[in-house]
Amino acid sequence: KSGLDPGGAWHAWGMACLKAGNLSSAREKFNRCLKPPMDLNQLNHGSRLVQDVIQYLESTVKPILIADEDYFATLRELEATLRTRSLSLEVMCEGKIQHNSYYQECLFYLHSYGTNLAIISFYMRHDCMREALLHLLNKESPSEVFIEGIFIPSYESGKLHMLENLLETIDPGLESWGVYLIAACKYLQRKNYYHILYELQQFMKDHVRAAMTCIRFFTHGAKSYTELGGKQTWLLKIKDHLKVYLQEVSRSSGRKKVTCTFRKKMSATDVSRHINTVDLQMEVTKFLHRCESSGTSQMTGSSLPTLFGNNNMKMDVACKVMLEGKNIEEGFGIAFRVLQDFQLEAIEVYTKVAKQLVKQQQYSEIRQLLKCVSESGVAAKNDGDNIILNCLNEFKNIPPEDLDNLIQDMDSDENKIQAYVMCNKLRSAYLVSVKQEKNRAVQLVQHVRQLAEDSGDDIVKAICAQWL
Repeated sequence: KSGLDPGGAWHAWGMACLKAGNLSSAREKFNRCLKPPMDLNQLNHGSRLVQDVIQYLESTVKPILIADEDYFATLRELEATLRTRSLSLEVMCEGKIQHNSYYQECLFYLHSYGTNLAIISFYMRHDCMREALLHLLNKESPSEVFIEGIFIPSYESGKLHMLENLLETIDPGLESWGVYLIAACKYLQRKNYYHILYELQQFMKDHVRAAMTCIRFFTHGAKSYTELGGKQTWLLKIKDHLKVYLQEVSRSSGRKKVTCTFRKKMSATDVSRHINTVDLQMEVTKFLHRCESSGTSQMTGSSLPTLFGNNNMKMDVACKVMLEGKNIEEGFGIAFRVLQDFQLEAIEVYTKVAKQLVKQQQYSEIRQLLKCVSESGVAAKNDGDNIILNCLNEFKNIPPEDLDNLIQDMDSDENKIQAYVMCNKLRSAYLVSVKQEKNRAVQLVQHVRQLAEDSGDDIVKAICAQWL
């Protein structure tokens, strides 16, 4: 009469029936106020009213009903009641709780008015993981429901192995679980739970991704190559994963194609390339670890470069290897292989090393570097000259004698003249210019005279004028 919503009254009446143990009457009352959710896959446990009903049923000791009930069934339920004081204990004793009428009642309300997450969570609470997984598959629930309802509770309660065993039992190829497993991996990565991630990837036989996780274990948080020296077992594990992957690829190529949707794929040539990278990183690690231990290491950088980074980082590795040995020659071989394997800009790296050697005032090592470059067998004619020309801004601080020695080491007279001009050594530039073929010499000397005039060097200007 007053136009109030009767839902609350029906719900209270239904709860009263439940408490009185009259289950069929309770169903009828709740039918008038409970509604199924609009979206069964929403990430919650349904309406508060449904949750109250389930909570009450789960926490209640089974009463004894003698109303149209089988007397023998009632006696069996009496035994169950005497054996245990609550439903949760009964689960532990019986292993399964399907035969309990209150359990069935929970499932009736959950299937009628609950979400998939609520049903799955109920199964998980009562150690029915298999039922939870089958419900998930049957309803084709999204991966969020798997993460929230099954995966998180499993690893939090230490039942990850049990979950893995069940996934494999239900589908030995794991194909039906692919979408869920990839979602679980992404979730673990977001949370930075890399140890659980690695365990899961090994279970999935996703060897390429497992290798990538091992790379993170190797590189993450290391501040020195001494630390990386102690983490070399991860490099061996990367190689193992990649080798197993190669074997599986070669085995499956002989058989009929089996399409696996969730394991990361990679061509055999790429895998072989990555194995080479790991081998080279092992050499680099051993070499730099030895340098740090013997105290020859001089470079200190904020981040620690490895060959698993981008090209800039790989170039940093090549520089580090050349600069940290006893001399340039000691690390040049490894650095050269890094440059060759990854097709890096060699001149850029050599220039960087030369600039660093100027800062360290190791001028003889620059000449050693130029010697190594020319003897490497792949250097172009003017590579050594270009290294010196690229560094001339830094070379202005070099003592004159060392600078002269470096410029005299250059192959091309034209480059020598350019170097002398850049260092404002106009007299030296003039002396090299006059040795050239006559027409070219005239051009060069005219150029030097103009520079001398511009800079107010009357002596060199007069010499040039006299020669011309």
